[in-house]
Amino acid sequence: MTRLILASQSPARTKLLTEAGIHHEVLVSDVDEDAVQARYGVTDAHDTALLLARAKAEAVASLPDAEGALVIGCDSVFEFDGESHGKPYTVDVAKERMLRMSGSKGVLHTGHWLVDCRETAAGSEDGGAADGTGATVGAVSSAEVHFAEMSEKDIDAYIATGEPLHCAGSFTIDGLGGAFIRKVDGDPHAVVGLSISTLRDLLGQANIGITELWIQNGSE
Repeated sequence: MTRLILASQSPARTKLLTEAGIHHEVLVSDVDEDAVQARYGVTDAHDTALLLARAKAEAVASLPDAEGALVIGCDSVFEFDGESHGKPYTVDVAKERMLRMSGSKGVLHTGHWLVDCRETAAGSEDGGAADGTGATVGAVSSAEVHFAEMSEKDIDAYIATGEPLHCAGSFTIDGLGGAFIRKVDGDPHAVVGLSISTLRDLLGQANIGITELWIQNGSE
């Protein structure tokens, strides 16, 4: 069976893949996101999401455990009022952002990067047939998120749960934060953090059909 490695520790991403019936492993990268952004000087939210997804995928692809597998890296960045918002980490930052987001809208960009670590025919010792394509490809899936009006009491209660502190943009759609999202224009999976349809497209560029990764009859 073709191995797919998710280069992310996000419970939401692995849950999404599992619920989509996609067999995968998790191998977390040690990428310093701030250092990567500082090195390349990228400030655009769309490009930042793709850059960080690539950095994570390539970091995991370089590990011995990734040999013979496909690696998918993802990263999400929220664009609001022309600014790029990653994880807030602190209560003060989360509250300031959410007060501004109340009744407004922004765009959540999720970058995806796929690296094919399988052996290629050119790289095989005997020059024989091999499944690997050598593909290293990426794409961004974006969705516009519309927020309901949120009272300061609502915001304080939500932040007190700790959920928004480690989420791009200070919100989730698949958790408690879903109560404050009025609608989404675009792929809702992108807001969770991994677009299944985008993954399908990238796998196609590595000559893999997503159905090949489906867990058969509930077993791996």
